[in-house]
Amino acid sequence: MRETTDHPLERMVFFSDAVFAIAITLLVIEVHVPVIPRSAPDVEFWLGMLRLTPNLIGYFISFGVIGAFWMGHHRAFALATRYTPKVMGWNLLFLGCIAFMPFVTAFMSEYEGKRVPATLYWGWMVLTALLNLRLNALAVSPIMRARETTDEDARYIRARGLATVVASVCALVLAQFVPILAPLAMATMAIWRRVFYRAVPPVHVTGHG
Repeated sequence: MRETTDHPLERMVFFSDAVFAIAITLLVIEVHVPVIPRSAPDVEFWLGMLRLTPNLIGYFISFGVIGAFWMGHHRAFALATRYTPKVMGWNLLFLGCIAFMPFVTAFMSEYEGKRVPATLYWGWMVLTALLNLRLNALAVSPIMRARETTDEDARYIRARGLATVVASVCALVLAQFVPILAPLAMATMAIWRRVFYRAVPPVHVTGHG
């Protein structure tokens, strides 16, 4: 029988889901409807939509980013059943980064191809990824993980977190040279995940205190 999840942990996860949902919804607010005279020909409406391309690209990139962080958070905490006070602070810091994503997305989209906005965006991604790594590693640590959680489960979570950090750093570096191509660096995450899964030793648990 699966052990019961601590009530404080359940509350924290529910709160986290709400923050993710709000942040991912706020992304679309920065995609403004183009202002076009009602009497304009059809081509003007299509051109108006075309001018929104940077905003739409930013929206879909960040939707994918926040969605990926949510899936990682969900996967890690599905393996945890016990609460520890130390997780609360790390979780709030991580959620603070997630909640700020709509702003850095709007800034990068408004100034497409510029180094400073891209650096802010991908630098923020690195910070968020580092907090994600710490938080998810804590979720599968001996102090929080469920009895059913295996060493391989914990190993995968840690490898996934490390891969996100390295891919984000690659994107940040690429943003210094070709800002508009920086998102392509995130495609390396699958490769890094395999590398770290082989390299990261499993966390062995001999018992639960």
